[in-house]
Amino acid sequence: MGKDKLRRFAEVSTFSNVVQLDAGKPFKGKWASDFFKNNNPVVLELACGKGEYTVNLGRLFPQKNFIGIDYKGNRIWRGAKTALEDGVSNVGFLRIQIETIQDYFAKGEIDEIWITFPDPQPQISREKKRLTSPRFLEKYKEMLKPAGHVNLKTDNDALHAYTSEKIDDLGLKLFVKTEDLYNSEYADEVLSIKTYYEKKYLQDNKNINYLKFSF
Repeated sequence: MGKDKLRRFAEVSTFSNVVQLDAGKPFKGKWASDFFKNNNPVVLELACGKGEYTVNLGRLFPQKNFIGIDYKGNRIWRGAKTALEDGVSNVGFLRIQIETIQDYFAKGEIDEIWITFPDPQPQISREKKRLTSPRFLEKYKEMLKPAGHVNLKTDNDALHAYTSEKIDDLGLKLFVKTEDLYNSEYADEVLSIKTYYEKKYLQDNKNINYLKFSF
């Protein structure tokens, strides 16, 4: 591991807005009251990477709380550091494996979930690793409030099609579906937030897919 990664791992462990997987589960059911010190809605970004979406959502919606979740601490470091330096106090990060997410959030604790440009896990043998597989969708259903919904933003056409199929198979409620977000009517201020990787995809003339659905 490079010296820069080691430095980031060490530094991120000192950040007040980051909860590490070895910290236990002190905030389960109490993220708003005990971590953010308010009663505002809690929104998650899964596989958040460098946290660009999480931080920018926090800036747009100061009346909500946002938690970026990823396993790679050197990536989380960037978003957490930006939030601290810029005083975005309604943003936090949780370093865990997403497979264990139900251990950290109570039933009905979450208002909304964002999944932005996840690994599509294209191999058939890795379907269960896809963040929109039925295995994960069951976890989200448990954590979300009855009116909560899931957003998927991806450049991967196959993952978009797969998720659309699962929405149909499971009888979920579909609100928005587009295979070309930036040439659609849906590209508002929120959906126009662009991560580092999305900017690269757009430079390569890739279309951006978007789905919004609930249980």
